[in-house]
Amino acid sequence: MNRGLQIMMVRMALAGTLSSCLKEELPVPARPRGDVTEVETCMGPGYQDQVWVDLGTRSVRSTNLKTAWDLAFESDPAGWHVLLNGSRLLTVWNCGQQDIALNTDTAGMYAARRIDAPSGALDSTAIGDPRATQDVFVVDLGFNNLGQSLGLRKIQFLEVTTERYLFRTAALDGSGLLEREVVKDPQRTCTMFSFATGTISIEPAAGTWDLVFTQYTHQFTDPFIPYLVTGVLTPPGVRVSRIPAADFASIVLTDTLAHPFSAQRNAIGYDWKFYSFDDGTYVVDPSLAYIVHDAEGFFHKLHFIDFYSALGVAGCPRWEVAGL
Repeated sequence: MNRGLQIMMVRMALAGTLSSCLKEELPVPARPRGDVTEVETCMGPGYQDQVWVDLGTRSVRSTNLKTAWDLAFESDPAGWHVLLNGSRLLTVWNCGQQDIALNTDTAGMYAARRIDAPSGALDSTAIGDPRATQDVFVVDLGFNNLGQSLGLRKIQFLEVTTERYLFRTAALDGSGLLEREVVKDPQRTCTMFSFATGTISIEPAAGTWDLVFTQYTHQFTDPFIPYLVTGVLTPPGVRVSRIPAADFASIVLTDTLAHPFSAQRNAIGYDWKFYSFDDGTYVVDPSLAYIVHDAEGFFHKLHFIDFYSALGVAGCPRWEVAGL
């Protein structure tokens, strides 16, 4: 066999080997692009549920009662933010440095209470930096889906490390004082906590969900009041382009040049619908569309077509979604 033929055979063998390796090591996830799917997502009676959705599979990852948790603790080893369960209109009042075991006077609490920024901006949380002081906070636990008040609790943060949060909790009069711990869950963006039951797994693992259908607290400015709205929030890492007055069928990815992406968690929000006082129902604006860059790096376009299920049940948004 001459040398030229030997070289050719070696090259062919190498090409075959590399080809088989690339097929195994560089899989390309199959994603149907362009087909429109209609999805119905129900939040239950009185919007009692939070529904966590993965856009890639058009499926619900998990569902929980909005009363199941109170606070969300940032799980990243360097994280220290503590967020409120806005689905119940939780608010916080900083009482300053005092003995948590004593009775707390709530005079002036209503005017001084705070909420987390609806945008999800971590520099605008109600509690702020729990590492800075050992202030005592009164937490108004908000309301259940029947509008009933869930009462008040106190919390005092003692320590934040790469692995855990250490804090005390008590009733308003100082009774029931407990030292509590939340161990950070590295699989999730936030580790949830309930004053009643302790640490609880709520949100799906990071990167496996893109939308949560839920009530949340919005800050209205005319008048200036925090108020519960019903809509859709997104996690860190998911971006949304909002496209008004759109022909859904004609939307393409380059539309984001005129409508840039936003990383705010309420970029989809609640105002894709409005309440008609004439009809006594919620009406959806189907011309308001969104392009979502999901947690896996794929793009989807979606818009809402109804706030009611096919059987007329409120709080069951129906929406269309297609891959781009």
